[in-house]
Parts: sequence; C-alpha cells; structure tokens
Amino acid sequence: MFRDTVKKLLDEGLQQREDLFLIDFDVLSDNSIKIVIDGDNGVLVEDCMFISRAIEHNLDREEQDFSLEVLSAGATSPLVNKRQYKKNVGRFLKVITSDNKTIEGKLTQADEDHICLEWKTREPKPVGKGKVTVKKQAEVAYDTITKAQVEIKF
Repeated sequence: MFRDTVKKLLDEGLQQREDLFLIDFDVLSDNSIKIVIDGDNGVLVEDCMFISRAIEHNLDREEQDFSLEVLSAGATSPLVNKRQYKKNVGRFLKVITSDNKTIEGKLTQADEDHICLEWKTREPKPVGKGKVTVKKQAEVAYDTITKAQVEIKF
C-alpha cells in the first residue's frame, strides 16, 4: 500500500519532467525509499530535489514514518535503460553480451533495437610483414546485452 502510493507520486513527478527517467526504485521494510534517476541531459541536484519534493510533500509523516533518498545514476553505473544509451552516443562503452563476449568501443548509434560500437585494432597486413590499423564495428541487440558500462577515458 505505502509502496504503491510512493510509486504513484514518483510517476506523477516524472510525468512533469519528461527529460528524467527512472533507473531503480525500492521501498524497504523499514520504509526507506531509494530512487535512482537519470536524465536525457544528465541529472542536477535540483532534479533530485524536484523528485524528492514530489514525493515527500505528498506524504504525511504523522501517518507513515519514512526516509527518502533520490540519487542520480553514477557515471560508472551499468546502463539499464535504452534512453541511457542514446544520451551516451559518442562515449566509449564496455559491453558484455549473453554469449560472454566483451566488446569495447565508441557508441556511434543507439536506436530502438540495437546499438552500434566502433573501435580500431591492429591486424597483420594482408600481404607482407607488419601491421595495419583497421576500423571495426559491431551491432549489438539490446536483448543480448548482459552488462554495459561507460568507460571513462583520460
């Protein structure tokens, strides 16, 4: 019952801010509420405060004791929502597929069904000695991704 009320308030808050979207939502047995959000343009402290107020100001602490934590998805948090892929086009990802294959490359495209990664590798020349740099790419369907994370490059 309490969880349903909180979820309804959360959904209403997110409807007011269509640039924000839910990554994780949990209400523990001690009424600790934990919400993780992300945004198409990133998440500011003000965005977390907006969602927090949308919930907190509509609950009565006299009726129900609770704690509320609203966080943004961290830069190194795994990607779990298609919108996160779209906002990270141009960044480097490390993707592990359902067949345990690891692909690291620059995210060049993210549509409704799959992502496209590009990377450069050194391979032996087709003729003669030495190596040549080759550009590779892979299309990966969302339903084959086990884990995907942004790789921070310095």
